[in-house]
Amino acid sequence: MTDNKAGKSANMAANTDPHEHGMTADSPETAPQQDGAADMVPAEQVKAALDAAADFKDRLLRTLADMENLRKRTERDVAEARLYGITGFARDVLQVADNMHRALDHIGDQLRSSADPTVKSLVEGVDLTERELVKVLEKHGVKMFSPLGEKFDPNLHQAMFEMPGSGYPNGHVAQVIQSGYMIGERVLRPAMVAVAKGEKAPTVDTTA
Repeated sequence: MTDNKAGKSANMAANTDPHEHGMTADSPETAPQQDGAADMVPAEQVKAALDAAADFKDRLLRTLADMENLRKRTERDVAEARLYGITGFARDVLQVADNMHRALDHIGDQLRSSADPTVKSLVEGVDLTERELVKVLEKHGVKMFSPLGEKFDPNLHQAMFEMPGSGYPNGHVAQVIQSGYMIGERVLRPAMVAVAKGEKAPTVDTTA
């Protein structure tokens, strides 16, 4: 009798579904305890991620700097093209201005004062046209310069001959034969000049 009860108990235990009693393979009663070490990222991976982020940041800053430099260079190129794009045209216009200036110089003050009203009106018209032409050139960045008395500069002046006894210091511009012109910061046409020769620059007495 006792043996039959023990056998029935064993059969019931064998046929019992563990899910019915909340027992699973992952149950804390059967699964091994985890200490969380598998969820931690190794220090080498963290360092690699930080290095990659720093590299991307450096590349981004370099790209932004290159773009800013490109923007500035483009603006400068556009401004220079706008200013110096009329160089050829300005040189041609200067020939007209030179002819008008020569015509006025040949008339002279004495002829102007003794001329009849018709001639005076003509001369005044040419004079006014020349001044207006110079203003238009200046409006577009072309400026005239006359270096009388300045030290000779081969970058700005073209020496035509030497002039002794001019009263100017040696190596200075004693006479301007033809005015020069600048366009922006560049020489459009150097001034044709005569350079003083033989005169010494005045000395400054520093003993006082």
